[in-house]
Amino acid sequence: MSTTAQPQQHRTYEVRTYGCQMNVHDSERLSGLLEDAGYTPFVAAPEGEQAAHPDVVVFNTCAVRENADNRLYGNLGHLAPVKASRPGMQIAVGGCMAQKDRDTVVKRAPWVDVVFGTHNIGSLPALLDRARSQQEAQVEILESLDVFPSTLPTKRESAYAAWVSVSVGCNNTCTFCIVPSLRGKEKDRRPGEILAEIEALVAEGVSEVTLLGQNVNAYGVEFGDREAFSKLLRACGEIEGLERVRFTSPHPAEFTDDVIAAMAETPNVMPSLHMPLQSGSSKVLKDMRRSYRQEKFLGIIQRVRAALPDAAITTDIIVGFPGETEEDFQETLKVVRESRFAGAFTFQYSKRPGTPAATLEDQVPQADVTDRYNRLVDLVNEIAWDENQKLVGRELELMVSEGEGRKDAATMRLSGRAPDNRLVHFEADFSQVDGAPRPGDMVTVEVTYAAPHHLVADGPVRALRRTRSGDAWERRTAEPAAAGPSVGLGMPSIGVPAPLPEAPACR
Repeated sequence: MSTTAQPQQHRTYEVRTYGCQMNVHDSERLSGLLEDAGYTPFVAAPEGEQAAHPDVVVFNTCAVRENADNRLYGNLGHLAPVKASRPGMQIAVGGCMAQKDRDTVVKRAPWVDVVFGTHNIGSLPALLDRARSQQEAQVEILESLDVFPSTLPTKRESAYAAWVSVSVGCNNTCTFCIVPSLRGKEKDRRPGEILAEIEALVAEGVSEVTLLGQNVNAYGVEFGDREAFSKLLRACGEIEGLERVRFTSPHPAEFTDDVIAAMAETPNVMPSLHMPLQSGSSKVLKDMRRSYRQEKFLGIIQRVRAALPDAAITTDIIVGFPGETEEDFQETLKVVRESRFAGAFTFQYSKRPGTPAATLEDQVPQADVTDRYNRLVDLVNEIAWDENQKLVGRELELMVSEGEGRKDAATMRLSGRAPDNRLVHFEADFSQVDGAPRPGDMVTVEVTYAAPHHLVADGPVRALRRTRSGDAWERRTAEPAAAGPSVGLGMPSIGVPAPLPEAPACR
């Protein structure tokens, strides 16, 4: 354990995040809590200089994938010699893996100082202090939520886009998912609290919000209003200055026509929808304990297409669930073909101890799982590419993003998000507009090229609209630079915009 402690005002921190949007947003809260307690963000040494390390490293973990355990303990192992050479350094482990493993974390990695769960992230600063003063590991795992996390200090990582939690927890019992046992039953915020948070964000310069919940469209179940989510979407449409509203992730079982109507009739609710399929086979869906079948899912897609013809629909699909046959897999391919998804997060089934599916018979041979996975990915990419090619020649208004185009410096392009959430890389030709756009500003471009996962718009920017969000980004970047939490997602990520990765919210 730690032997000496630096004055807290000089202690630096780094948050390393794995998993879904819930964890990313929780990490913003962890950063806010630590800075509120006097810690400062760790800034890595410039390349070529001797590597430095933060005084506190916080792992915000995920437990969805089978390799999550190996990933966490491997990373902890790499830090063991660093911590041994740096008296006073502390390591904390939180999130779903901590909630699941509890005391096992310090048994397997006795150099860890703090273990905290999904229900008590607000305890982290106090637990770090206690670990330093008592010179022993602190493990605190609550079984239920005592304070809704949105009441905690939050360090937002974007000046122009923000997560807003509407609920935490999940009341479903999907046989492959461990999340409900780790996040607990659904707890809903009151609508007035949510809208007040959004209004405060808009006042700070935010122009895009993503409403977040483990099962976001079930919002209202706790206070008995089945149309609460559609009412919330419509209320967002009344907030002046809020240009874009998104939400993730809904569940097909609770996705109702009033939500579709609210999406179509509320101008600032964007025509993008993430609708988790998981499997196209009704038999497999039953085994998964998903309370819908193929026909219902396709009906939702058809009604969304009718109300929002330009909507981009994405999904999650699991291949190789126990008992899945080739015929079942063909049903999944059928749904993919009919739904014309703009993209899909595809996964090979991962056995998770503690879930009912882990003990099911008829586990699918890995060779079959891999073969089906590859065929699925090929089809998803083929359809996504075809759908993207339909946009070549179209003008799109993009919200300029930050950090999404990894090759932008080499290609002399910037990147942004279309209303339907497609990523567009556009040429930095501002000859027809007044100056260069900033992250958060809006530009109009013409699409010239399509790839399966992005669009390209080469040629002059057609129009530039400077926004309050761009002003907010400019104010923030004029302040002394500070590093925020490191987000290393354990799932595929497509940012919306940084740091809003569109990884599945454990659905």
